[in-house]
Amino acid sequence: MLESKRWSIKNVDGPSPFELAMMVLSLVSVIIVLTITFGQLDAETNKVLLYIDSSICVIFMFKFFHGLYKSRNKAYYFRHHWIDFVASIPAIEALRFARIFQILRVIRLIRMSRSLLIPLLRQRKQSTLASLLVAMVLILATASVLILLVESAEPNANIQTAEQAIWWALVTISTVGYGDFYPVSTIGHVIGGLVIISGVSFFGVISGYMASVFVAPDEQERNEAQEAQAAHKEQINDQLNQALEQMQQNQLKMEQNQQQMLDEIAKLRHQLDKN
Repeated sequence: MLESKRWSIKNVDGPSPFELAMMVLSLVSVIIVLTITFGQLDAETNKVLLYIDSSICVIFMFKFFHGLYKSRNKAYYFRHHWIDFVASIPAIEALRFARIFQILRVIRLIRMSRSLLIPLLRQRKQSTLASLLVAMVLILATASVLILLVESAEPNANIQTAEQAIWWALVTISTVGYGDFYPVSTIGHVIGGLVIISGVSFFGVISGYMASVFVAPDEQERNEAQEAQAAHKEQINDQLNQALEQMQQNQLKMEQNQQQMLDEIAKLRHQLDKN
């Protein structure tokens, strides 16, 4: 019984899904900064990478201020997460390497955790949102960079700037397909097809998540129902124990009365024998 409680899902601590998502995005941001710093790319490709990194900065800023707002002790939160705020400041590439500390912190949590899969299963909704966030950033970043690298070498291509590449990736992943920008090369068509398939899968997951939000009961409601059920069972057990104790007391009293009656009968027989 103790062993099963020890390994139950509720007793397993580890990094939250959003902490893992922030670690992945931090790693992506560090790779982007290294690519911009040491890679020999054209100006438009560097601009795409800067746009992507700035978007990641916005996500980190939102995560930081959301955690600060939800924290009860804001001074303690800021004292232990100020490096996340510094690393989220856009347009200062040298500060982006501070995200390595965030990666190391999450890796330490993973090493301290008994399991990485169980905390994700415990928080399925949060895991879904975190996965969608990471997937959106990775798909948009990969698609926009690849399509710009491939199409910029084509003479008849209409995707020539960073803004056009990002807009094409966003429109394609949403499967809207305005047709204002499109690939003309064979490799570009292959990339577009992969992005369309990813977009269909992406929005399919979103639809399933929204259905689970409105149809499935909320985790807090389930916990409250389980607590109420446990309290009800405990109340029933208390009532049964009280009833058993009362029955035992009544049985003891009956045995005492029976013994008294037997003693009285024995006295009466003894008197009759004397007479």
